[in-house]
Amino acid sequence: MSTLAKWAPAVLALVLVASPGIWRVSRNTITIAHEGGHALVALLTGRRLEGIKLNADTSGVTVSRGKPTGFAVVLMYFAGYVTPSLLGLGAAALVTTDNVRPLLWATVVLLAAMLIMIRNLFGVVSVVATGAIMFAVSWYATEEWQAAFALFVTWFLLLGGVRPVGELQSRRLRGRAPNSDADMLARITRVPGLVWVALFAVVTVGSLLLGGRMLLPL
Repeated sequence: MSTLAKWAPAVLALVLVASPGIWRVSRNTITIAHEGGHALVALLTGRRLEGIKLNADTSGVTVSRGKPTGFAVVLMYFAGYVTPSLLGLGAAALVTTDNVRPLLWATVVLLAAMLIMIRNLFGVVSVVATGAIMFAVSWYATEEWQAAFALFVTWFLLLGGVRPVGELQSRRLRGRAPNSDADMLARITRVPGLVWVALFAVVTVGSLLLGGRMLLPL
């Protein structure tokens, strides 16, 4: 892989995450992964998933039914902020073992499964558009372009998974996130919300460092 093909996806991902104006749009992709994480853990822990909404302001909500407390609920609330980064880490593992096409197709399948549970128009458009791009690249692009695109997606998940954690704590400090995942976890466990934010940061930053270490030798 040429130097340009190696670094251009990382630079593009950084621009999409670091630029305030662009981030307001690109963050929707991170929200899809965030809410998908809530939904997947809810299903895996036996909760009844009722639906997912993705909003134009990049917020989202996943509604499930089950016990209001317990380990399953803790896992479900914890999953949201760490899922994009963990997906990025998994993507890095696939990219570095030359499993680019399986990565793209797995993403399409996951988005299709998520689409079934979307309950608002903006959410449907967001998921369909993201899935369509993934499908188009996996079906029509050359292997070189597929590899570059997979690198971009991986870097975007790794970098984009970190920023929302900082934004969360900023909103909490201003009293604008009383029902955030961290605060819901605090009510359930009686562990301060700041501790949960710190744990989100450990996972997301750790995933970025580990994923970056895997990708940089390419």
